[in-house]
Amino acid sequence: MPDNQRNEPAHQSFWRRLGPGLITGASDDDPSGIATYSQAGAQFGYGLLWTALFSFPLMVAIQEISARIGRITGRGIAGNIRRNFSPWVLYPIVIVLVIANTINIGADIGAMGASLQLLVGGPALAYAALFAVVIVVTQIYCSYRTFSNVLKWLTVVLFAYFLTPFFAHVNWKQAFAATVIPHIDWHSKEYFAMFIAVLGTTISPYLFFWQAAMEKEEVKSNPDEQPLKKDIRQARGELRRIRLDTYLGMGVSNLVAFFIVLAAAVSIHPHSTGDTINSAAEAAKALKPAVGRAAEWIFAVGIIGTGLLAVPVLAGSAAYAVGEAMKWPTGMDRKPHKAKGFYGILALSTLIGFAINLPVLRINPIHALVWSAVINGVAAVPVMVVTMLLFSSKKIMGPFTRVGKLLRIVGWLATAVMAAAAVGLFVTWK
Repeated sequence: MPDNQRNEPAHQSFWRRLGPGLITGASDDDPSGIATYSQAGAQFGYGLLWTALFSFPLMVAIQEISARIGRITGRGIAGNIRRNFSPWVLYPIVIVLVIANTINIGADIGAMGASLQLLVGGPALAYAALFAVVIVVTQIYCSYRTFSNVLKWLTVVLFAYFLTPFFAHVNWKQAFAATVIPHIDWHSKEYFAMFIAVLGTTISPYLFFWQAAMEKEEVKSNPDEQPLKKDIRQARGELRRIRLDTYLGMGVSNLVAFFIVLAAAVSIHPHSTGDTINSAAEAAKALKPAVGRAAEWIFAVGIIGTGLLAVPVLAGSAAYAVGEAMKWPTGMDRKPHKAKGFYGILALSTLIGFAINLPVLRINPIHALVWSAVINGVAAVPVMVVTMLLFSSKKIMGPFTRVGKLLRIVGWLATAVMAAAAVGLFVTWK
């Protein structure tokens, strides 16, 4: 242990090392998440509030499983797939992840451009291009940890959604009932599309790869630490840290999601004619009861801040997946000339994502955010199946297959729920 940590109180050292779960949770409430939750509340009122409570244990389980895979094996998810599965499994999984991430990146960058346009006017596409360039440059030349520590403060504006219900008329009895008693419209394709969008933006493939990769990086960056398979003495403290880190990160993420849905349900849904949100200005109306004329500013800053935090995670998880699959050097703390392939994928996915916003495609940025969540929901299914197989393998996890039996059950349950939601979407889609 380094000298500056040796005399550090145990509780301070423990809290200092929290991070991968908290950052993963923060990046989960990205522009796609904000738009999806806003759309859910605006379109269905209280009808989808129950998904926040329902998805929390499922989200925690699959994220903790991903983190354990990284910490126990010292490898990311793609690296473990490469060593233990056929290329016919590895490459389709990586391709699905890269496509889903690139679409999500494009939707996020487009929304960031539209949000800045909402504040200052001017061309949204030019702003989107500026954001894409800034993100690529900072990813290559700046430490993501330093970058994210600054940007996390911008996401504090999302807590304005917590205030909105207290300034608007909320039927708390109805809201509570809608939170604890699921209501599913079995015959509505719109409902199932929104349901899987909510699940897809909450339980997204890029989050699995990112948290596993961050745990791997924690091991690589500390010479005193080893993968838990090689040093089982560290297991108790490390697994405890991972669990708390994940619970905190995902808990805050789902709490924000709940209040975004609730804010839109009370502020937009009563005045809705059944149409969905079509612009950043319309989505910002969810904040007006709490902050009045500042609603557009707070919404736009929230979209831009969460986008700047989440896009590097999206691009980074794609780069980690491809790099591990191809046996390239990976790591966001590596110098660019020492990880050219890794940074190449990172930049390419961001720039291709921006290209999705070109006028020739005529894509509405708010609609794109929701549909990227739907795509993530469908793409999550095969990724979760393979992740659960990794976690259940004694060859891969060693003696750690004997612990976390409940975690494994909930992980498979989460996988089944995502698969059922995807099937429901296709069955109801006519």
